[in-house]
Amino acid sequence: MPLSLPALTTLALVLWYFFTVFQVGRARTKYKVAAPATTGDPGFERAFRVQMNEIENLVAFLPCLWIFAVFGNPRYAAIAGAVFLAGRVIYALGYWRLGGRRSFGYAISTFALSITWVLALGSVLRHPAFA
Repeated sequence: MPLSLPALTTLALVLWYFFTVFQVGRARTKYKVAAPATTGDPGFERAFRVQMNEIENLVAFLPCLWIFAVFGNPRYAAIAGAVFLAGRVIYALGYWRLGGRRSFGYAISTFALSITWVLALGSVLRHPAFA
């Protein structure tokens, strides 16, 4: 199977990350929080936390996605990436509005990360190098 599907998923995740960066810039202007400050109005702080949480999650998710795509199944890896992205979007929308409404999106993306990690590990352990 070609790796184009997980590649497209990766590009969508990076695009989403850049969108969260843009939201922080907008929040800086709207709430008058000059760089390099990372605190101020709660609206700015929520936008900033969404962006930082994206980085934290992408660092864990992307290696798992690619390990599973290369050693396992690229199509299922791409599906896992799409579910992860959906969770991240739901998380961000809930956090931007009212900080306490991020749990559902967090649960979706954490589930996708966990499953992808397990599948990545399993696919590596089934690789002929371990046989």
